[in-house]
Amino acid sequence: MIICHLNVSWTSLLVLTLVILFAMSSDAGDKYASVDFEVFGNVQGVCFRMYTEAEAKKLGVTGWVKNTRQGTVVGQVQGHPEKVKEMKYWLSNVGSPSSRIDRTQFTNEKPITKLEIHGFGTRY
Repeated sequence: MIICHLNVSWTSLLVLTLVILFAMSSDAGDKYASVDFEVFGNVQGVCFRMYTEAEAKKLGVTGWVKNTRQGTVVGQVQGHPEKVKEMKYWLSNVGSPSSRIDRTQFTNEKPITKLEIHGFGTRY
């Protein structure tokens, strides 16, 4: 009788583990984040785009970055929410060594179910 009871416990544990693993790996729901950004300050002519691309690749996020005629830098970042949050911090507080970030504006922040951009690049 004790052996039978232990078998049921192990079976229940196995089923519970499989349910948890399935829920964690399921494609159901939003598992990525996307956000547009614009960085204001001394951010052109200071390798800001190059450093942004390098940081994005280091974090494993996708997207793009581009200079504007208004002297700002714009772009989009997509990836796991925690990595997008790290990139937002970098865009707001770190930047390239020679840059001066006055402020960063984030817009169109939303959850997405799949990445819409592959890789991270500079646009012209």
